[in-house]
Amino acid sequence: MLRSLSTAALILTTAFGATAQAEDPAKWPTRAITIVGGFPGGAGTDLYARKMGEALSKELGVAIIADNRTGAGGNVASDIVARAPADGYTFLLGTAGTHAINAALYKSLSFDVQKDFTHIALLGDVPNVLLVNPKKHPDIKTCGDLIKLAESKPSALNYASTGNGASGHLAGAQFTNGAKIKVTHVPYRGQGPAMTALLSGEVDFFFNQSAPSVPAVKSGQVVALGVTTAERIKALPDVPTIAEACNIKGYESSTWYGLFAPAKLPPEIQKRMSEAVIKVISTPEFKTWLTDTQGILPPADPSIAAFQRVHQADIKRWAEVVKLSGATVD
Repeated sequence: MLRSLSTAALILTTAFGATAQAEDPAKWPTRAITIVGGFPGGAGTDLYARKMGEALSKELGVAIIADNRTGAGGNVASDIVARAPADGYTFLLGTAGTHAINAALYKSLSFDVQKDFTHIALLGDVPNVLLVNPKKHPDIKTCGDLIKLAESKPSALNYASTGNGASGHLAGAQFTNGAKIKVTHVPYRGQGPAMTALLSGEVDFFFNQSAPSVPAVKSGQVVALGVTTAERIKALPDVPTIAEACNIKGYESSTWYGLFAPAKLPPEIQKRMSEAVIKVISTPEFKTWLTDTQGILPPADPSIAAFQRVHQADIKRWAEVVKLSGATVD
């Protein structure tokens, strides 16, 4: 499917400096840098890119532009960046979804999730949160309550996700498999429609990423039954992990954000950008923003080498989860 996007991608790359003259890497950067995201404005990746971009602009002395190119589970943005000039002016805020899950989910991609990209920095671990609508299910106070209801009505309950094979879908597949319950998965086109479905009562529960979940939980719109990380998150300290709340031993289903560039980026630029990004995201202010408002865990090791190791391991890990879910996209 993505091969049909190649022409559009090649045209779009001109906006990112495809016609620019080669410059000395030692003088980089001399003009605006674009960070491409694969999801809509207001999504976690968009919020992260803009927040990081503000500080990164001061650090590098040039403008940082956040540009969202949505479609195909983030693959449109990945395709654009994979084809962009490796000159240090186009980067991708990628995820475990775009660069690990999609490798197993899609039968054909127009890019290689490893060979066509340069690793810059690991940006954080991103949990999903198990949400229910208290108006539809006022009696569900815990994950145990949800499981009991599902056991009493096999295949009657359903859950939303932001798309077939998205992290929330896979978190749900791991949950239902671990809890040994039968429910129906209902994919929506993004976080907004999926959350609307939960709030309107179309679905019974929703595994949503932490950034948009935190304000909805704190406002009382939804009830959080568990987080998909191995430990509780600071933004929702009273919400237990799925492992403890649902009695599913070893359950963990968090993903990550990471910054990529096109393949063959000059090593000098890779090093400079990595150092600048790590300096920005390692400040106390930025870490507090991540943990307290986004529910994102700062990376223990954001380095290029650590990012490469995490990426490689996750390709194999998520392939197994995709197989478990039965999800596939042509």
